[in-house]
Order: sequence, then structure tokens, then C-alpha cells
Amino acid sequence: MNLTEPDKDNKLTKILLAVIAVLLIIILILLTIVAGRRDRSMEADSDLQQSITDYAKQQLEAEGQSLPEEAPAAPEEKPEAQEEKPEEEDGDKEEEEPAEPAPADEDKTAVVIDIEDENDEAYTKEFILKEAYPYFADNNQDAIWDLAHLKRYVKLSKELEETGEYYYQGDVDGDGKPHGTGLAIYEKNSYYFGQWNHGERSGTGTWYRYYISQRNKENAMGVYMSHSYAGEWKDNLPNGQGAEHYDVDISKLEPTRKIMIQNVVGNFTDGLYDGEMYANTTDYIGNVQEWDGIAKNGVFTLWRDMSAIGECSVWRYREDRNVCLDIDKSENKNQGIRELIK
Repeated sequence: MNLTEPDKDNKLTKILLAVIAVLLIIILILLTIVAGRRDRSMEADSDLQQSITDYAKQQLEAEGQSLPEEAPAAPEEKPEAQEEKPEEEDGDKEEEEPAEPAPADEDKTAVVIDIEDENDEAYTKEFILKEAYPYFADNNQDAIWDLAHLKRYVKLSKELEETGEYYYQGDVDGDGKPHGTGLAIYEKNSYYFGQWNHGERSGTGTWYRYYISQRNKENAMGVYMSHSYAGEWKDNLPNGQGAEHYDVDISKLEPTRKIMIQNVVGNFTDGLYDGEMYANTTDYIGNVQEWDGIAKNGVFTLWRDMSAIGECSVWRYREDRNVCLDIDKSENKNQGIRELIK
């Protein structure tokens, strides 16, 4: 059967419409697929982000930390120092200089400063004792060293020379004598912090002396920088177990002068070595050696007889018992904390 021209046109039109419909359906399907993939991608990103967050939390928790939580912005708070000041209700406010920021840590050595004006309150004994007390109570050796070398401390100590007196802050008894725990400043840049009994050093405590521009026959080369004793006290003197210590500047030791006593540990009687004693020494390059000695009321038992040459072997080397440390025979008496023995 032959189709007429109108019939052919109608058939082509129907085919074109069918093709267009199919194309539209395909486009819709494609759009649906793309949208689905986008949703899945967003979900995957969300899961990945959550996974990363969880991992970070686990790592920080393992280190004893935590992730910061998001919080709404809060109004800026004023520093505490400013909050304590009353606000001015009327009148123009004068512009104030910003306060110096406090140090990040409370290192007490940061406040140890010198004062140029000798009329300043910081030169008074009351101020110095109050300033120094907490450093001694905390056994802050670095701060104590710094304080003792300030010129106002040196000046205060010098005021006490040849007076037999001392400046004191701490507990007292009914008669006003040191009793309990307290700090005393003496002449010759010397200090004591510890226990007292009715005006006498008794109990446990630490004595210090700093050699500040001072040289004598015992310290001619300026090798010793300070001298201290920490331990038991009675009747104002070391009595019982304790440790004597010297700070030594080894850079001033000559190579030929290799031995320098730095620490002596043992029993003390009225400031004298009394019993089995331990000592260590240092040389000009910092080598430390350990020694043993036996003393009775400041007189050493000799390890070997050196009287023929006028010497005494008083300390014996721990690593080689045949090696001894000798002193002059005439010096084998009153051996102890020489600056505390009267």
C-alpha cells in the first residue's frame, strides 16, 4: 500500500516526537544519577571530616589534651587589675599608660633588681629582710645568690661589722628572741635561715657566706665564691649530721693546683669534723674525686706517717687507697667549718 504525502508527514512527526520523548527521559535519568552522586559525595565528605575529627580527638586525648569547643563570642573581659579599680562616674578620664605585663611564670628571680638611690626604702633592713625571707624559705639558691650580691644587701651586712649583732625576721619567744623559724643577716655577707631556740641557732638550718670582692690568705686567688653549711645545729654551731659546701670558680685554679675541697659530709661537733667524713674535690678542668677521712674533734686520724717531712695524710682516695691528700702537720687541729669556729 502506497502512503500519500500527508500520511508520510504525519508518520515522521510521530517518530520525531517519540525520539524527543526518549531524549527527555534519558536527560531526566542522567540528572537523577548526577544528583544522587552529589549527595553521596557530600555524605562521604561529611563522613571523612567526622573521621578526621574523631582521629584528632583520639590523638589529643592520648596526649592529655582536648579539642577546643566552639562557643558563641563573648564580650571582652577587662583585666583583673582594671576591674579592681572603681570607675569614674563623671569628668574626663585621663589616659593611663598600659600596665607592664606579668611574666608567664612566677620565677622569683625576675623581681630581683638593684636600686641606685640609697635613700630608697629598699635599703632599709626591714624591707630587705621582708624581701629576702620567701626566697630563703623556698631554698631558691639562684635568687639568694642574686640578692646577696646586690649592693644594698652588701651595704646592710657591712653595717654589722665588728658589732656582734645581726638583723632578724621570723618567729620570736615571749622575750622577743628568735624562736621557731627565722632569717638572720650577719656581717661579711653571711646569712642563716632555719630553726632557733630562744635566741640560738638550734635544730635544722642553713648558713651561707658569699665572698664578694673579698680575698684573704685562705682565698688569695679568689677561687672560692661562697661557703655554706646545711644540717643540724645546737648552741649556735653545727652539731650533728650536715654538709659543708664551697662554690668554686675552677677557671681560677692553676694546673699545678689540682685539688680544691668542694664538699664535706659527715658528723660535726661544735663546728668541727667529728667521725667518719666524706669529701670530694675538683681540679682546674672539673674532674671530681672522692675521699674518706676520720676525725675526732677536728683532728684527723693519719692514713700514713708523713711526719718526717712535716705533712699529714688526712684524706684517702676512694678509687685507690694508696693515694692520700696531705696537709701540713701543724694544720691538723680544729679542722671544721673554719668561719663558724670561734
